[in-house]
Amino acid sequence: MKYPTSIRIYTLAALAVLLNACSGGAKVVENPPTTVTTVASYGGPAPGSSDVQAFQVNLWQNINTSNRCGGCHNANGQSPQFARSDDVNLAYDAALGVVNLTQPDQSRLVTKVGGGHNCWLSSPQACADIMTTWIRNWAGGAATGGSSQIVLVAPVDRGVGTSKTFPSDPALFGSTVYPLLTQYCARCHAGSAATPQSPYFASNDINEAYAAAKAKINLDTVALSRFYVRLHDESHNCWIPSGGTAVSCPTSSSLMLTALQNFANGIPATVVDPSLTVSRALGLYDGVVASGGNRFEGGIVAKYQFKEGTGATAFDTSGVEPALNLTLSGDVSWVGGWGVQFGQNGGRAQGTVATSRKLYDQTRSGGEYSIELWAAPANVVQEDAFLASYSGGAGARNFTLSQRAYQYEALGRSSVTSADGAPALLTRDADRDAQASLQHIVLTYSPTTGRRLYVNGNYTGDVDARTGGTLANWDDTFAFLLGNETSGNRKWQGTLRFGAVYKQALTLAQVQQNFAAGVGERYFLLFNVSSLTGMAQSYVMFDVSRYDSYSYLFTKPTFISLDANAKPGSIPVKGIRIGINGREAAVGQAYVSVDTTVTDANYSSVTGQRLADVGTVIALEKGPDNDQFFLTFERIGSTNNARTEPAPVQPAPPPPAAPQSDIGTRVFNELDASYSSITGIPRTDAGVKSTYTLVEQQLPGVPAIDAFLASHQVGIAQLAIQYCDSLVESNQAGSFFPGLQLNAAPSV
Repeated sequence: MKYPTSIRIYTLAALAVLLNACSGGAKVVENPPTTVTTVASYGGPAPGSSDVQAFQVNLWQNINTSNRCGGCHNANGQSPQFARSDDVNLAYDAALGVVNLTQPDQSRLVTKVGGGHNCWLSSPQACADIMTTWIRNWAGGAATGGSSQIVLVAPVDRGVGTSKTFPSDPALFGSTVYPLLTQYCARCHAGSAATPQSPYFASNDINEAYAAAKAKINLDTVALSRFYVRLHDESHNCWIPSGGTAVSCPTSSSLMLTALQNFANGIPATVVDPSLTVSRALGLYDGVVASGGNRFEGGIVAKYQFKEGTGATAFDTSGVEPALNLTLSGDVSWVGGWGVQFGQNGGRAQGTVATSRKLYDQTRSGGEYSIELWAAPANVVQEDAFLASYSGGAGARNFTLSQRAYQYEALGRSSVTSADGAPALLTRDADRDAQASLQHIVLTYSPTTGRRLYVNGNYTGDVDARTGGTLANWDDTFAFLLGNETSGNRKWQGTLRFGAVYKQALTLAQVQQNFAAGVGERYFLLFNVSSLTGMAQSYVMFDVSRYDSYSYLFTKPTFISLDANAKPGSIPVKGIRIGINGREAAVGQAYVSVDTTVTDANYSSVTGQRLADVGTVIALEKGPDNDQFFLTFERIGSTNNARTEPAPVQPAPPPPAAPQSDIGTRVFNELDASYSSITGIPRTDAGVKSTYTLVEQQLPGVPAIDAFLASHQVGIAQLAIQYCDSLVESNQAGSFFPGLQLNAAPSV
């Protein structure tokens, strides 16, 4: 298929393609039905083609209900009538105008519900993801293993404008917005509150409050600040105005708006230096979503991407009904970059028994399943810590994936295991498979291989001795949850960025395909440099992600054109710097050393030409909604803007060290040798050696007299007593204590 010059297909995971080629490809899954069948509740004309049938099964039957699109876009309702129930063929014709089967996430149906139009959930993002899945399934994405490619689209053309940046000193915030927050919001949004609710922008610690408040303030358009919107549009916690007796949201919001405006007015605007050679500007969300492309999702029955970022629900966006949504409770919070964090006090994300039954219904008959997670354990000392479980308590489960220090553990009920899924499959301790870093973890089960564990695309090699079982003894009264057990006593600490359950056992090739696809809030940012290079639709593209709640990760700078016929010829590129909000970032400029030339020989019309193989972290300032990025160059094309780095500031000479005492103390081994010399008892004496080993770390380690402690004195005394005891018990005591009759009576 041909694409316009402004659209290009970009292969996110060449590794996955290579693996499929070498391993015979992904597991074969059944194609969509080609024979004409009808949904039981449908009484109109039969589908006129296999594509209409695919539309009916994958999209139409999910959206034609009254609480979704069928309430308006029906035969007697609004146009287009893509959810009409009288004739699926006419609905199909209407739907073709609001879907993009080549790029499902760009469909008008997706953008409408993603913008909040008639979204049936509390999260428009979840509605958009589910709608994308339904359209992709119609287009055949599920049948081909979910191997959809990422399509690069020309971003909005925007120049680098003036911008305001939060000052590092919270003093201005403390004199404008902070007083209102501490007076009216501290009842909830402070760590000292009776029921503290994050973020703590009303904390007693102004630095903590300032850090939390930045995400709620829009310096460029203060009326868009969440602090104002929550009061003015959503009537959240409006307070009693000074001197009044009745709660007034207009008055409260007006006071907040004035405080926000005073804060913003006190911050000077940053204007980009006109002497710089700059690209066009982009925001994070102007980019193309880069994660999850080329994933295998055949047989997926539950999927969690954690894009919501707020609220108490993690939505199941698999598109398989009923949705197995998870309720967040306890010590669990959202983190930037799509994820949820389970804290040390024990939290969980749990589905109901009714919706969890979907896992029982979907997987039991086939006899196999898989659990896929992208997880970052908080530490490697936690044990009996459950990442994902479909269970009814600490002693009964259908399956559980857990962490035991450096090991991962899989419990799975079958006809050859106990009701608790024992014996467990445990990775070898020496392999240290579990690490306190972001990892891709997959547990699969099939009757032939039993349980298998994969970490970061690699089979751990741990063999399940219990194979050949069936799932006929599964229990449908259990609940599915993440981060804990239903009994609440198997807490796991860490961050989850993705979760999925499949009704089949993924193969090694499919696991590696999903590992290569990546995870999290990642975007391809295409910085337009066409006017600087003279090459049609040319861009410097970065892979940008939310590294954490405070920074962005920039990687893989690539020169690329969206015009497949364009040739670079010879374009020099030197000294790239990343700008944010009108100025170059103060730290993180890892691409200053770039000095290369984009040539026809090195440039690919498909993947472009990589400019560097390093990554860098840039501090978040206003948040992903408002931060604006751009690039500057020392040289690009015929434009040359030589830069001279300022000489580094020479550190001041260190102050003279404090005078050291001439008197010191002997250290551990010297003390031992001294006592041996004084008493004549060898250091190898059994009693002495045992005591020395016991108190060695308690003896002085440095000779400085001012480092001598009371604990040192206790250790020295213990060693001295042992040497004395060994001396008295030896035949040397008589000569050491001349005149002492050791055989005399005690009274003498």
